[in-house]
Amino acid sequence: MSARKKRGPVDPKQIELGIIWRTLNRPFRLCAGDVIRYNERLCRVIHVSECAAVVMMNRPVRDFKTRFDKPVRFHPPPVLFRISPQSQVPVLNRKVT
Repeated sequence: MSARKKRGPVDPKQIELGIIWRTLNRPFRLCAGDVIRYNERLCRVIHVSECAAVVMMNRPVRDFKTRFDKPVRFHPPPVLFRISPQSQVPVLNRKVT
């Protein structure tokens, strides 16, 4: 029977639990939950994989009047699009340590 290898270094304080301690090996990669500025608009990163980051951007509220001069506000659904996880966009909510 072969022994399973653990990936990455192990935290010496948590050996009894078998928890793996992982270092941040890609500090410039987007993470889920990041708020970024893209095309002068605020966007939230929803999901990040090896090849793409899914980003949600809210559309502006549309105000118009109907034929009978009644004001209407229309909230369109947000747009989802994909960008590279290594994109050079400013992350606005990540804390620098």
